[in-house]
This record gives sequence, structure tokens and C-alpha cells, in this order.
Amino acid sequence: MRNLLDRMHVWMTDYMKSFYSDDEEVQQGILIKEKHTGYVTSNCVELAKNLNLSTHDTELSEMIGLFHDVGRFRQYQIYKTFNDADSEDHADLGIKVIGELEFFREISEEDYEIVIFAIQNHNKKIVAETDDERKLLFAKIIRDADKLDIYRVLEPFLAQSNVNKMPNFIRSNTDAYNPEISPDFVENFISGKQADYRKIRTGGDRKIVRLMWLYDINFAWTMKKIVERGYIEKIVGNLPQNEKILEGVRKLRDLVTKKCSED
Repeated sequence: MRNLLDRMHVWMTDYMKSFYSDDEEVQQGILIKEKHTGYVTSNCVELAKNLNLSTHDTELSEMIGLFHDVGRFRQYQIYKTFNDADSEDHADLGIKVIGELEFFREISEEDYEIVIFAIQNHNKKIVAETDDERKLLFAKIIRDADKLDIYRVLEPFLAQSNVNKMPNFIRSNTDAYNPEISPDFVENFISGKQADYRKIRTGGDRKIVRLMWLYDINFAWTMKKIVERGYIEKIVGNLPQNEKILEGVRKLRDLVTKKCSED
């Protein structure tokens, strides 16, 4: 599979560069997604190795990481946004792109189904039900690898003083300048329920959603990386400090400690 993967990397590099633009904002968006693709692919490989997966499964994880956001580029070309709610689900769009690529016919039917399932579910609120443990494993790997890097992408824009530097395609149509958190998002935070990112209304809501991702981290390796890089404390430090938020933070820290101790 290594030779095939090398050809896939060459194709993906050329594909991403084909979306380069003289428009400064468009180019910024494409470069962010290009860099994100590289980091997520590396995260998938490192996580697979940490899980002691076979060479074949490690390379399959790499393939999934490489193509997980392939739909983002066509999404931005067509809709001029990375907001799925305002355009088209980028994972579903990515499946359409993959279906057009001849070299996916070179992998087994089982591997192809795993790739499709993992990519289709990498951005969903919950993973679709399946009795196939391998499909579920690879979906968990890409979800962890993706979240780990999105924390890196968003870190520079956490402080309220840096909100004005946030690109429009990240701000979307939310009131990013408002640090307050909507009441329903506060309740989700306290109860440990995943918040619906499509209902984000303020900059504070967006921060809460990022913290709630921690309830969906699957592997100790990922959680440890998130902790080591200080992402959690940086987000917490930029939240309004009140009794309800502090209660949610205490529960969250208990969860993080438990996850980190799993291996």
C-alpha cells in the first residue's frame, strides 16, 4: 500500500494547490486547510502506532487522515465558506470527491468501506451506529486526530483581544466579539452533553463547544497531547468566571484526569 499512498500524497498536494488564489482571504483559508491536512495525517499515523496497529492499518489511518477534509476545498470553491450549515456537509462532499478518484479502486472493498465510514463520520456529532469494530476504530482515530489539530488552529484566536484577527471563514455568522455564553450552552457544559455547533451564537459558545469535544476524545494518547499543549487551560482562562462555568470546569477536569489514566 505504500506506493499507492505515496501517489495519493502527490495527488492531494497538487489538488490543494489547485485552489490557490490571488484573493488574500481565500488563500488564507486554503493554506489553513492545507496545513491542517498535513497535521491530521501525521496525528493519525502517530496515534495508530501508539495503538500498536499493523503496518497496513497504520497506512490505512494515514489514508483517512490525508483525505478526511478533501471536501473542504470544493466546499470553499463553490460556497465561499467552511460553514457546513451555510453550504454542504464537507464530509459528505468529500465522499463525492473520493468516489471520482480511480486509485481508490486499488484498495480492497473492506478497506474502501472503512475509509468512507471514517471520513463520513469524522465531523458528525456522534458516530453512526455500526457492528463493525474496525469501522468504529478508524472513525475514532480520525475524530481524535482531527480535534487535536483543530485546537492548534483555533488557539491564536482564544483571547478576546485577538478576535478581530480571526478570519471571517472561522468567525462565520456568529457574534464572535461577544464573550458571553448562551444559557443552553452553559447547561450543556454542566451536564456534559455535546453542544450542537450549528447553534453557536457567540464567541463564548464557540469556546464551550471546543471544551465539550473533550467528552468525545476516544484515546488517552490524544487527551495527553491536548493537556501537554495547554489547550484546555487556555480555553478555560478565556471563559467568563462564574459559579456555573466553574462547576462545568470541575467536571471536565475530572473527565480529563480519568481519560489520561486509562493506559
